[in-house]
Amino acid sequence: MTSLRAQLANRYLRLTLKKKALHQIEPAELRAYFEARRIGIHPRTVSVEAVDHGGVRGEWQRPANAEGGRILLYIHGGGYVFGSTGLYRSMTMPMAQFAGADLFALDYRLAPEHPCPAAIEDALAAYEWLLRAGHAPDLIAIGGDSAGGGLALAALQALRERGRPMPACAFVYSPWADLAATGASMTANAARDCMFQEASIREGAKRYAGALALDDPRVSPLYGDFRGLPPLLILASEDEMLFDDARRVAEKARGEGVDVRFEPRGGLCHVWPLFHPLYPEAKEALALTGDFVRARTSAARKAAA
Repeated sequence: MTSLRAQLANRYLRLTLKKKALHQIEPAELRAYFEARRIGIHPRTVSVEAVDHGGVRGEWQRPANAEGGRILLYIHGGGYVFGSTGLYRSMTMPMAQFAGADLFALDYRLAPEHPCPAAIEDALAAYEWLLRAGHAPDLIAIGGDSAGGGLALAALQALRERGRPMPACAFVYSPWADLAATGASMTANAARDCMFQEASIREGAKRYAGALALDDPRVSPLYGDFRGLPPLLILASEDEMLFDDARRVAEKARGEGVDVRFEPRGGLCHVWPLFHPLYPEAKEALALTGDFVRARTSAARKAAA
């Protein structure tokens, strides 16, 4: 059963964010709107170090309990148009603690100023930077939420195509993986989704795709090849419009030989782990992610020994 706190959060989102026609707001104004609404509750035992190195921008978030050289490369959401590492700290800092890992939160170039594939190039550059710094791929996990989840999947497909070493595992929350919006949940869940309007999702897709087709695998990794990708954890709400993006990614990846763990939940909003520590379901999702990353990185290291 959905907690009372989660129900209240859903109601608040429906009365505020859901009523906003995000697709009619200029990107600069949209970015300012969300940055002003950060959840400013952060663990004190996680240090933050800004990074701007050779085109790789972001920040290290280092928890006191990081161990064994484990690394998370995290890619934030925001429809490819807004979002920043700072906006997501309330989720990524405890995520790092649950995983016992140093987390590198990537600040990638945003659309529409920088349409696809700029963000993919930034994600690949960050991963290669980690490898050059001596971090073992079998101790790295790549994760992301919403647009960042789609970007994580697209980056993994690009790494495979280039013959680069794969990370130990990946995890995505409510991934935006089909910008052509062909999933039945886009319309079936339009009223149940407490965060977004369908028009906002469709317009955001155009802003990111630029000159590329909406079903180009670089834009929409659902249409790409999942063979050879690492173990994948997927969380999604059964009530969100993007639910079928997550469900179809899970089904297709599993059908192409990927070890997939799909965790659908009802009664929650899009990317509910972002609401840590406001309600228990968010904490449970981060704990699940931490356990998944710990198990997969440990298993990969033992297999390589």
